[in-house]
Amino acid sequence: MPTKTLQIPTADGQADAFAVFPDHGGRHPGVLMYADGFGIRPVLREMARELAGHGYYVLVPNLFYRHGPAPVIELPEHIGEAARPAVFAQLMPLIEAHTTERVLRDADAYLRFLATQPEVSAGPVAVTGYCIGGLLATRTAAAHPDQVAALAGFHAPIGAASPDSLHRLTAQIHFGHAETDLTPEALGELNQALDAAGVDYTSEIYPGTVHGFTMSDTDAFNPAALQLHWDRLLPLLGRALVNG
Repeated sequence: MPTKTLQIPTADGQADAFAVFPDHGGRHPGVLMYADGFGIRPVLREMARELAGHGYYVLVPNLFYRHGPAPVIELPEHIGEAARPAVFAQLMPLIEAHTTERVLRDADAYLRFLATQPEVSAGPVAVTGYCIGGLLATRTAAAHPDQVAALAGFHAPIGAASPDSLHRLTAQIHFGHAETDLTPEALGELNQALDAAGVDYTSEIYPGTVHGFTMSDTDAFNPAALQLHWDRLLPLLGRALVNG
């Protein structure tokens, strides 16, 4: 399957990125995939390849390109509990520096890039993200309702999105939450906000999960929940995008 390592011009420089798409030629709907805070690494590349195998051009940008190319920090092969404090000590300053203004400037550049790629079909795209990437995906979809037809976020801090941004959403949506991230009461409040926004959505807690359940290189990994994530994500994209 063809892959590319890319440099995407942004308002603040050049964002390195990874892209993968089907190898049978033609043009394919675009999907902007935001990584979790740990960034581009083998597990993200594998998930992007899996998605591309279903007929999509998948773009995975380095969220923290302002601080250097991916991997911005050195990661262990398995991000276990013992490694997390040291990893987060390096990550949190990068996450805190990634303001909403930066997110939206970068989103403009990523969507503009997708629209100009010869392998990407004309028409709307999808955005999906994991952990902090799910929040970035939500902000991207809210800022570009005319371009984003599908939005998915997994174990993501969606509650940090403003009610105003939820009201700007027009995409078809799926949010898959970890049991440890969201109480049933908080889920009810979020879903009430989505109801009030009048969007087409599903939003559910995945049973038996902890934060980060999709990521096979962490202790949080839950194979059944990863499969449920695919069972929700692929039909969403199939409904919202014209799959080439």
